[in-house]
Amino acid sequence: MKLKKLHIVAFLCCLWSALPFFCLQAEAQNFTVVIDPGHGGRDPGAIGRKGKEKNINLNVALKLGQLIKNNCKDVKIVYTRQKDVFVALDKRAQIANNAKADLFISIHTNSVAKSRSVRGTETYTLGLHRTDDNLEVAKKENSVILIENDYEQRYAGFNPNSSESYIIFEFLQDKNMEKSVQLATQIQRQFKNKAKRIDKGVHQAGFLVLRETTMPGVLIELGYISTPDEERYLLSENGTSALAQSIYQAFLTYRKQHHGSAVQPSATPQKMESDNKPMSQPSKQNQEKQNKGTSQSTSASKESKPIFKIQFLTSSKKLPAGSKQFKGLAPVGYYQENGTYKYTYGESTDYNKVLRTKRQIATKFKDAFIIAFKNGKKINVNEAINEFKKNR
Repeated sequence: MKLKKLHIVAFLCCLWSALPFFCLQAEAQNFTVVIDPGHGGRDPGAIGRKGKEKNINLNVALKLGQLIKNNCKDVKIVYTRQKDVFVALDKRAQIANNAKADLFISIHTNSVAKSRSVRGTETYTLGLHRTDDNLEVAKKENSVILIENDYEQRYAGFNPNSSESYIIFEFLQDKNMEKSVQLATQIQRQFKNKAKRIDKGVHQAGFLVLRETTMPGVLIELGYISTPDEERYLLSENGTSALAQSIYQAFLTYRKQHHGSAVQPSATPQKMESDNKPMSQPSKQNQEKQNKGTSQSTSASKESKPIFKIQFLTSSKKLPAGSKQFKGLAPVGYYQENGTYKYTYGESTDYNKVLRTKRQIATKFKDAFIIAFKNGKKINVNEAINEFKKNR
C-alpha cells in the first residue's frame, strides 16, 4: 500500500514539473497564431552584401513556429508562407482572418542607405507614425503592393510612397491596440535581455498588412541587413536562433497574461450607419430604390459630405435583388461605370465604420475595396478621406 502511494506521489511530482512546458495548455484551448515571414518569391525585400531579407524572415519564422509546435501542443500555427513564394499583403491578412487567429506576428528585416550604419531591433503596432523614420519604414514595407496586380483598386487608391495616403491611419481606433503594444513590449524586452540586441523600442506606423487584420498583431524588424556586422548576425545560425527564441519567450508571456483569450472577428457584417441613423432592411417595394443607392441623394450628400461605400462585385448585367452572388449581403446598391454594374455594400460618412465593415466581409469578398461619393458622384477616395479629416 505504501509502495502504491509512493508511486502516485512520484507520478504527480513528474506531472507538476512538466506543466510549464505545455504552455499553459489547461488555461487556453485552440489558440491560433499566424506567423508571417515578410516578402518572398519575386519580392526579395531588403538586400545586403551576402543575404536577402526574404530568406532571413523565413528562417526566423520557421524556427519560431517550431518552438511553439514543440512546446505548446494546444496552439495551432498558420504560416502565410513556408517557402520562397510571393504572397500579396491583402492575402496575408486574409489568411489570418480566415483562420480566426488570436495573434498575428509579421517578421521583417530593416535596412538604410549604404552610407549609414544603424543597429538594433524594433517592433511596430498599427497606428499613425510619429516620426519621419517610422514613416519611411512603413513606406518601405508597403511598397510591395506596387508589384501586385490592380493594387490601386485592391487598396482603395492607397499610394505607399505618398505621405498623404497615410492620413487614414490617424483615424484608426484599433480595439486590439493595447494587446498589440503589450506583445511588442515583451518582444523588445526579450531582444534586449536574451538576444543582447540594441533596443530601438516599440513604435506605431501605417502598415497595410496590420490594418487589414482583425486580431492583435505586430510587425518586427529583426535588425539592419545594410550594416555589415548586423547582416552577419542575421545570417548566422546563432543569431536567427536567438531572435526566434526571443519572440517565442515573448509569446509565452503574452499567452500567460491573457490566458489564451481569443479576439474573434465577426463573420456577420454589421449594418452601416449614415449620419448616425440606422440603415434598416428595405421592404420588397423599396428594394429597387435601394439598388439604385449610389444614384439617389442621401442626407449626407445634401450636406456635401463624402459617402464611403464598399465595392465588392462587378457584373456585365444587372443582377436581381437578393442575388446569390451577393452571398447574403443586404441591402446593396449599385452604380454604372463604363457599361459595367458595380455593386456596393454599406455606406457612412464615417470612414472608420466602413473600414471595419470591409474587414468583416473580407472572408466573403477578398477583393472588396472602399470607394467614395459626393453629391451622388464618385470621387477620389483619398480626397474624400482628406475631407473627412477636416470635418471631424
